[in-house]
Amino acid sequence: MLSGISPVLVGDLLAALDHLGHGDELVVADANFPSRRLARNLVETPGLAAADVVAAIRTVVPLDGYDGESVLLMAAEGGETTPVQRDLVAAAEATVERIGELERHAFYERAARAGLVVRTGELRPYGNLILRKGVVNEYTPREAAR
Repeated sequence: MLSGISPVLVGDLLAALDHLGHGDELVVADANFPSRRLARNLVETPGLAAADVVAAIRTVVPLDGYDGESVLLMAAEGGETTPVQRDLVAAAEATVERIGELERHAFYERAARAGLVVRTGELRPYGNLILRKGVVNEYTPREAAR
């Protein structure tokens, strides 16, 4: 465990996030997502809610501010926004114009091209989103760990 880093960001996950570059996409997936079939690079965080994982990731990964949406949800059947989707959007801390949706199969196709899939323990349906990594502009040093 590291001081100042969320304990959700275990070593494998932190390293995988570090390896992503500007414009690379990562998926935070629920427990029912076909991660093993789709992921080129998979990190599992069993027992954790998807929104908690997104919130932790966002402490070290900026969102892309260039073309198009930087947060994509898997659209729920019927077009309603589900509670888990609201939780994911809040955790992503993205502005409304940076958020979009993809139909389930289109989401799967996009996810198969992602640089990383993080499978969570989220059991609520449609607990999936794609984040596009932005540019890390500056390192801001903090005081020594205590």
